[in-house]
Amino acid sequence: MKIRRREPLIRCEVSGGGRAMESESEPYVRLASLRQLHEVMADMNTARSLADTLQTVANGVVTALGYELACVNLVRPDGDLVVAAFAGNQAAEALITGRVGSRESWERRLSMGETWGDLVFIPHTEGWILDDDDVPQWYTDGPAPRFEDEWHPSDRLFAPMYTPGGQGGELIGVLSVDRPRNGRRPGAWGREALQMYTFQAAIAISNARLRANMQRALVRLEREQQALRASEESFRQAFEYAPSGMAIAEMGGDQHGRILRTNDALCRLLGRPASAMRRYAFSDLVHPEDIGTLLRTSAEGGRAELRLGRRDGTYVWVSLRNSVVADAADGPRFLLTHVEDIEERKRRELQLAHRASHDSLTGLPNSAELRARLSSRLCQRPTHTGALEPVDSAFGHPAFDAGGHGFDFRQGGTEAFAAFDHHVHTVAPEGERDDGTKGLAVLFCDLDGFKSINDRFGHNAGDAVLIEVARRLSQCVRDGDTVARLGGDEFVILADGLGKADAADLAVRLRNEIIQPIRAEGRAVRVGASFGIGWAHCGMTADEVLKSADERMYVEKRSRPKQHRRAG
Repeated sequence: MKIRRREPLIRCEVSGGGRAMESESEPYVRLASLRQLHEVMADMNTARSLADTLQTVANGVVTALGYELACVNLVRPDGDLVVAAFAGNQAAEALITGRVGSRESWERRLSMGETWGDLVFIPHTEGWILDDDDVPQWYTDGPAPRFEDEWHPSDRLFAPMYTPGGQGGELIGVLSVDRPRNGRRPGAWGREALQMYTFQAAIAISNARLRANMQRALVRLEREQQALRASEESFRQAFEYAPSGMAIAEMGGDQHGRILRTNDALCRLLGRPASAMRRYAFSDLVHPEDIGTLLRTSAEGGRAELRLGRRDGTYVWVSLRNSVVADAADGPRFLLTHVEDIEERKRRELQLAHRASHDSLTGLPNSAELRARLSSRLCQRPTHTGALEPVDSAFGHPAFDAGGHGFDFRQGGTEAFAAFDHHVHTVAPEGERDDGTKGLAVLFCDLDGFKSINDRFGHNAGDAVLIEVARRLSQCVRDGDTVARLGGDEFVILADGLGKADAADLAVRLRNEIIQPIRAEGRAVRVGASFGIGWAHCGMTADEVLKSADERMYVEKRSRPKQHRRAG
């Protein structure tokens, strides 16, 4: 019978040889076979590796069970089965070993044919339907059977191997056997012997796999330990000899944050010996104003810029960067803190920030800083009771104004959300009379006669006048008030907590200071000053507030006699 196959097939001539179970009616043959079977099983369990075990299993089918060909198909991690060992024909072994059959095709084979206990027998009358699957297989040539129980060259016999526990266990492979040497299909004793052998082979393969996994695990563990030792030494050297400060602190518990170990760079930076550093936590060394920054810093991957105290009582700006290290898989965790000296960079940053926000001539806050300080006191309060979405789209939710004030707006007008608004709203006196309301007064100051000083005595004299006016204005206001130079000869004063009379009195005092003679370029000069008083309240922008004060200043300037505005 000729069978067509899609994949290349292996055709081999098989000849008999060796002892076999040629007649199941002779007790001596059974005893000899059992003895040989016992020896093969012993060899399976003493093989040195998984590969040796698999080959011993295949060889045992040929030498002890009396089959001419045997193949061990082992389940791979992906579920497919690979030909892992072959016995009985070297030519076939060379061509078929390592080839793979899909799990789907194998499950199809094991579900068809005749079931002999745990064995699956597919007679040649059904095997033709397996021509198109991808399971590696071979042909054995021989005469057609003359009797019903004779073995046909296309008959197939499979012995599934499961993890200990029978078919309820996990499939670990399939043992394929072909052509008993007596030329007949195995009888009851032969089937029982093959089942027993398969069961023992599954145990041996499972044990060999376990040993192989343990050996790989031991090798991996040894490599990991070597790598860990090398890593620990590298960490020690990197920690000790790092050019920037390093510290290890406790994490969690009552001693959280206590410094356990420091390197030389950190000790030099703070001027403290290592023995003294172990008595502190970073919270003991940080500047009082930076405690909040330290507490807000996340332990895992946290960063912060703050000041640490030196032994001499001074402070140095540093950058802290945290990371968490563990002593073991479930062991205690420690905080590794990298401390970098940023004193010089911080000084430059502060200088740049000061230059960006202050007038270069007078040192007063400039126009941008003035608007920022004014905006920080104002918020844009809703003027409608519409849906929440327009508010969210305009302000975000929770909403924030330009100065960073947060609001939790609710529908229903200002009264509905007033309880959620933690911002102290800026109010202003109303009407011309002093009603006792205290608000944020904005005094807009414009110097009178300043242009004539520039024209007559030069810009150096004009600069000297501006510097002196800035000094006098700063001396006349309270701590917390803002004196800013808006530009040219215009100044603005922000004074909170004033009523109408208070603001008017402040404007008079400032004018009286300004009109005093000023020494400039070796001569005494005078300038006048016009003041406009505006009031800031929430709902206005900074520009609207300044425009209001500016307009009042021009009204006041036009109302005063010209001689009182002339410089001398």
